[in-house]
Amino acid sequence: MVNTMDNKKSKKIKKILKNSSVGIAGVGGLGSNVAVSLARAGVGCLLLVDFDKVEKSNLNRQYFFSDQIGLKKVKAIEDIIKNIDKEIDIKTFDYKLDEDNCDKVFSYVDVIVEALDSAEQKTSFIENIMNKLPEKPVVGCSGVSGYGNISRIKYMNLGRLHMIYDDKAKDCQDDVLMAPRVALMANWQANVVLEILLGEDK
Repeated sequence: MVNTMDNKKSKKIKKILKNSSVGIAGVGGLGSNVAVSLARAGVGCLLLVDFDKVEKSNLNRQYFFSDQIGLKKVKAIEDIIKNIDKEIDIKTFDYKLDEDNCDKVFSYVDVIVEALDSAEQKTSFIENIMNKLPEKPVVGCSGVSGYGNISRIKYMNLGRLHMIYDDKAKDCQDDVLMAPRVALMANWQANVVLEILLGEDK
């Protein structure tokens, strides 16, 4: 028997998410996993930005497949999402984000996800977005290298900035990047996005 309250709640959530938009800066390890989770959750519009191509070395943690090696990441993840739900509005931008363009591309989305590679890129992007688009919620992530140590992963909310992080993780140049931890933190980002769009689930 279907619980009518659950059914009403489900319909309400579906409607809100279908009319929501999320921008994702970088669709590598974090971003590709965030994009797929939000697509499966029912977010109606995804704006994806990346300049890179899929490489064999990406397949241990990024949501791509061997037959996509050589494709642009934004094209590859678009194809995957279209296989999940053809009705999702996907906007892709194949270029490198910098301080001159990072705010323009994300002006019209409801929430922005930071999923860039280096600490320098992450910091620069977040600072630029917070300065130029101060009304936009930003969900960032840092410290994804390694495995285990789940208890070290934390969530912090500073107004419009939401961070999932492990401040004791090694630099990715000095440690491994593996699917379980990357996907865990990416899905935590996606879950925070849903909370921003829908409100806390009580």
